[in-house]
Amino acid sequence: MNALRKPQILLVLLACFLVVPGATQADADFQVFWEKFKAAVIKVDKNTVASLTKYPLGMSYGIRSVKSKTELVRRYKEVFNQQTDAAKCFGTKAPEKDAGNARRFTIVCPNEAGDEVVAYQFMRGKLGWQFIGLDNYNE
Repeated sequence: MNALRKPQILLVLLACFLVVPGATQADADFQVFWEKFKAAVIKVDKNTVASLTKYPLGMSYGIRSVKSKTELVRRYKEVFNQQTDAAKCFGTKAPEKDAGNARRFTIVCPNEAGDEVVAYQFMRGKLGWQFIGLDNYNE
């Protein structure tokens, strides 16, 4: 191997080791958040879900946003049970990192007909990972 190429290869390998742990840490941070959020939804722990949510919480087209923790607790069934059974979905599926945005994950859940149309969105912000909204792909 050419002596000039060895340092270049070593720099590339070093860069790989430095970049991967950061991505892994972000994914690990999300997994900690996700396990807490998922468990709260499955247990119908409305207060924990509300504390892990960013306000105003975006809703599907034509549905007004949720403006506060108190309002989310009151509208909990509308957010997690009206268009899908989020607890069932969260227990069997995992969120996926959005293409092109490492600070955002989405989990798409089925409606009663089995069509995957309800997308729950999570984003990393100044306060860490939070539930930021849901969308219905049929609307």
